[in-house]
Amino acid sequence: MKTLIIHPDDRSTDFLRSIYLCLRNKTVITKNITREELHKLIQSHDQIMMMGHGAPGGLFNSSRIGDGLYTIGMEEVPHLRGKKLVAIWCNADRFIEYHKLDALYTGMFVSEIGEALMFDIIVDQKTVNESNNTFARLLGKQLRSTPEDHSAAHKVVLEHYSQLAKTNPVARYNSVRWYYQNKTALELY
Repeated sequence: MKTLIIHPDDRSTDFLRSIYLCLRNKTVITKNITREELHKLIQSHDQIMMMGHGAPGGLFNSSRIGDGLYTIGMEEVPHLRGKKLVAIWCNADRFIEYHKLDALYTGMFVSEIGEALMFDIIVDQKTVNESNNTFARLLGKQLRSTPEDHSAAHKVVLEHYSQLAKTNPVARYNSVRWYYQNKTALELY
């Protein structure tokens, strides 16, 4: 399986690298690519992993991947259909569900102290780092073990990350905002 990783260059999301660092047969895009080149790469890969900062409208464009506000937005939806998708950004759930895409994805996912404070989660950087690193490590390990089974990845990550949630308020907040949707499989029944 060929995997395209779209991870706009941003030091605050470097912890996400451990998700894809050891994946095989991957192409990593971090900056300086045109929208047309991006679409061709999406079309030529089986799995698309999109991660960084974002909003309901898509994955923010912080490093000149294409043009405009979003690296991944409405314009990319037709190219994403039928692909195995992993969407890790704040409010990816609103994007994925609105466009009825099959994916492994996050909702509002706290990854910085400022975000924690917006939701009245009073923590230090060590607690945020523990949550970030544990989530990324768990997802990376599971995607290496069973790269084609996103349902299993969702279940295993949720099970283990929920253990951290017992003592880590950031993980507690995030663990209920970790989703898997496969409408195609549901339509088969």
